[in-house]
Amino acid sequence: MYTNKRIAPEEGEIRTEESKQYVTFALGDEIYGISVLKVQSINEMMEITPVPKAKGFIKGVINLRGSVIPVVDMRRKFMLPEKEYDSFSVILIVEANERLMGMIVDSVSDVVDIPISHIQSNVDYTAKVDNRSIEGIGRIGERLVVLLDVDHFLLTD
Repeated sequence: MYTNKRIAPEEGEIRTEESKQYVTFALGDEIYGISVLKVQSINEMMEITPVPKAKGFIKGVINLRGSVIPVVDMRRKFMLPEKEYDSFSVILIVEANERLMGMIVDSVSDVVDIPISHIQSNVDYTAKVDNRSIEGIGRIGERLVVLLDVDHFLLTD
């Protein structure tokens, strides 16, 4: 979603800059973002049914309003140490390649507008994530946020 955001104008000048909206969430000490257009809902933790022989990062499936939705444990996906779910843990329901998937995250932080000029794409990000899975790195004040492309991210090993 693009919005117009006022930026610091020169004296007497009024400018607006396009921005994108992201739902930000925490995993450990890091903050990540997903386009608000991809997020369908934010749900409290619920019963998850394990699926035999599923990939290691798949926690199982949930029944959400009559739909069976696979759920990815984002800590497993990022190969982070497991942690017990608490009152802040949530399941983000996102649309990835025209199907719904759940993402268990430590907590949801905020919905933020990031000016397009504050998003750096084509970052050589050599971490545990395939570069195609990253839309870019956004800057919110002094904080950097990894912006995930869920269409690629959730469907890769």
